[in-house]
Amino acid sequence: MDEVAVLIPTLRRPGSLERALRSVFAQAGVGERLREIVVADNDPEGSAWPTVDRLRACSPALLVYVHVPRPGVATARNAALAATDAPLIAFLDDDEEASPGWLAALLEVHARFGADVTFGPVRGRVPDGTGWSAAYLERFFSRSGPAGSGPIDHAYGCGNSLMARATALPGPAPFDMSADQTGGEDDVLFEALRARGGRFAWAADAVVDEHAPARRATLAYALRRAFAYGQTPCQAAARARDWAGVAKWMAVGAAQVVVYGLAALALTVLNSPRRADLMDRAAQGLGKLFWIRRFEPRFYGAAALRPVTA
Repeated sequence: MDEVAVLIPTLRRPGSLERALRSVFAQAGVGERLREIVVADNDPEGSAWPTVDRLRACSPALLVYVHVPRPGVATARNAALAATDAPLIAFLDDDEEASPGWLAALLEVHARFGADVTFGPVRGRVPDGTGWSAAYLERFFSRSGPAGSGPIDHAYGCGNSLMARATALPGPAPFDMSADQTGGEDDVLFEALRARGGRFAWAADAVVDEHAPARRATLAYALRRAFAYGQTPCQAAARARDWAGVAKWMAVGAAQVVVYGLAALALTVLNSPRRADLMDRAAQGLGKLFWIRRFEPRFYGAAALRPVTA
């Protein structure tokens, strides 16, 4: 059976990285199929090295450290991929904690349905004391899908996924580095794979917990991300030069801003925590209206290195 490498890009999260690594060390039911665990350190100062070096003796597989001093999410993923020749590639984000059966579930479903990419559920976790928007934020950082495992007709994000290298990750740098600062490099990758007839699957038991750090567990951060998500359909239509599609999605966005914006205002007056969900939908609508690159929020790369300000 094909061997697998687990790739973990990281940027200045030593405690979170250690939690992610230890969750991979504790995987059950994969045995020697786990060839390597690759940590791509995207900090120019190489701050992840002490954590990786300290945990090396605990790893059940070869633990590989790659320093990627140019900050950028796509650059980090490409560098991690270049450090292994395993035919199967599993991606785990550095803020994710895999359940003990995570990798075995991904591998089993991937093989059973002959998928090019297999995704699993993500359960969002926010720090205690987050406030009235905590329930919304946990839903925001979560990813749900069908109750059972099987083929699906759309892709999710790269975190918590298993990919067949030969079909899903073509070339030496399959992730689009123009998305280094904004994210969305996986959307472009999966869009191209779908166009080639790629197959996607869902592994319902391949569960990970995503622990949102305090700096991201805020309503302001989530709404910026919702705005970015809203830009996606217009940007995809523009890449295909489908200008009628762009116009359609912009019209949808305008309706979302009006309907959900007014509803959110009403729930704000009533002090209802459900207003956060309506703010999210209104923000996605704004993203459809302001979809060009000059309005893209920056979440990764240099933006992630900036200190948090009050």
